[in-house]
Amino acid sequence: MENKTNSSETKQMSGELTFSDKVIQKIIGFALADIDGLLTIDGGFFSNIAEKLVNTNDVTTGIHTEVGKKQVAVDMDIVVEFGKDVRKIYDEVKEIISSEVSQMTHLEVVEVNVNVVDIKSKEQYQEESETVQDKVSDAASSTGRYISKQTSKATKKAKNEAQARTEPRVE
Repeated sequence: MENKTNSSETKQMSGELTFSDKVIQKIIGFALADIDGLLTIDGGFFSNIAEKLVNTNDVTTGIHTEVGKKQVAVDMDIVVEFGKDVRKIYDEVKEIISSEVSQMTHLEVVEVNVNVVDIKSKEQYQEESETVQDKVSDAASSTGRYISKQTSKATKKAKNEAQARTEPRVE
């Protein structure tokens, strides 16, 4: 039996493929992880504090995208390492974003805007990151000990009160 496909017999299937901003932001975040001289993509003061408080690895922090049906525009703030060629880092960022987004989604990256918000030595950046994390860990530890003590006190008090209520008040 011969299997012939006649164009009039073939049904056209309709549908659409779209991408959420977060998907494009993740592609970019993962792609930029190993660029020499790029210390971090900065999401601003509050997101950095939140990131360090929760110790999250959210690669989308600080990456803003506008995603259309065929094109993508990207904006981000970065912190670069002192002594590195910022123009070279910018060119590499653009190339990697364009390549990875295009390869994975077939969307065209039409714009990449990078704002350098700070420049730090690698040691300074690591020290500041560790200092915030250490302070948060220490605070969490001492808060935990305090809450444990207060819970213990409250439990003893509740037991004593419950015992007092179960004992007869009159003889």
